[in-house]
Amino acid sequence: MAKKINKTPRYLAVELLEKVEKQGAYSNLALNQTIKQNELSKRDAHLLTNIVYGVIQHKLTLEYYLKPFIKRPNKLQSWVKQLLLTALYQQIYLDNIPKRAIFNETIEIAKVKGHAGVRKFVTGILHAIDRQGLPSLDAITDPIEALSIATSTPRWLVEQLQKEVGVAKTKSILETVNQAPKQTIRVNTKVTTAKALTEQLEAEKLEVAKSSVTPLALQVNTGFIPATEAFKAGQAIVQDESAMLAVESMALKADDQVLDACAAPGGKTTQIAAQLETGQVTSLDIHKHKVALIEQNALRAHVKAQVRALQLDARKASEEFAKASFDKILVDAPCSGIGLLRRKPEVKYEKKYQDSLDLHQIQVSILDAVAPLLKVGGTLTYSTCTILDSENQQTVSAFLKAHPEFEQLKTKTAFELKADRKELGLTIYPDDYLSDGFYIATLVKRTEV
Repeated sequence: MAKKINKTPRYLAVELLEKVEKQGAYSNLALNQTIKQNELSKRDAHLLTNIVYGVIQHKLTLEYYLKPFIKRPNKLQSWVKQLLLTALYQQIYLDNIPKRAIFNETIEIAKVKGHAGVRKFVTGILHAIDRQGLPSLDAITDPIEALSIATSTPRWLVEQLQKEVGVAKTKSILETVNQAPKQTIRVNTKVTTAKALTEQLEAEKLEVAKSSVTPLALQVNTGFIPATEAFKAGQAIVQDESAMLAVESMALKADDQVLDACAAPGGKTTQIAAQLETGQVTSLDIHKHKVALIEQNALRAHVKAQVRALQLDARKASEEFAKASFDKILVDAPCSGIGLLRRKPEVKYEKKYQDSLDLHQIQVSILDAVAPLLKVGGTLTYSTCTILDSENQQTVSAFLKAHPEFEQLKTKTAFELKADRKELGLTIYPDDYLSDGFYIATLVKRTEV
């Protein structure tokens, strides 16, 4: 029985969740590796993915429900805790799974991974929960704590968002980030059109819809994109809708010389390159293996001729390039990733506000380093996948204060998103279009220093 059960989605979910919590593994990468290694069926892969993401997304809520039933939490083994959380998640959030099936397999996993005492302990907890029911969230009187537990969001993040966008908007954002992320692709305009790609994917039995965020994106509501012929041929690039907006806002010309200062894995590099003919995009990353990844993605996207990938810390770019070398520069900066909570839910538990403040300093230093490399009249586009102001407009404002030769203009997109906003920068919140959270600023160099 042990050999059989250790290949089941529930058993693998416990293993994965322990790896994410104890080793800091990325859930999406660990999931893909586990599915491939165990050759899971489509049904089993779906259940595994659902449980792993669900437990991570609702971790604080599930821990709140479990707490009254654990007398000595410090003695609880990590895998046993994860096992109980998976059982709770299935009971509360997955309506189509019988309680009997959840109980039976949870107890069997406890027996196989542990010993008779662990099996007895897990059995007792499950039956106690079944008899007594779960504690009510209404018992939490502190409104910030209540929202934190209900949406499984660390208290510091709830407090910071409320300071920045208000109580109602914070609640709206946090009520959507635990939903499943949309599967979206960018049309590789170098080799196909949205119409042709839609027809090809529909011929492969995928359900496709237009995006309301950008004309470059398609939503794919059924099927697995990497398995399609269109993906293999480089016609479809897996990318979130919001992430496409930074390059879209750059108003590129076919002969532009472009610097992508923080380029790996190369999604925005290939988007830039698809719009170039005689121009070129120079793409930087500090890690050698990530430079290789940029090159691989450029090859698959049929834009290798337009891409020059280099291993270089963007903060040392002036040592490699002469002043005024580029018409356009993109700094898609290292950030806290707080806008990606649907795709990387573990991020919210790993980060603290101090991390955001530390990243602000790095972001400003990158902007400082690349500023001299831009031609007068050129555009420096700054973007992040976070929604915290310390890494967004505060970073831009700090840069502008030190660089009066630059002016911030209102960021524009093809679909004129949030065109009536007062802010010059464009912030996409996760609840706006159910896409990733993202920020874009458009900075024009008016004079030379």
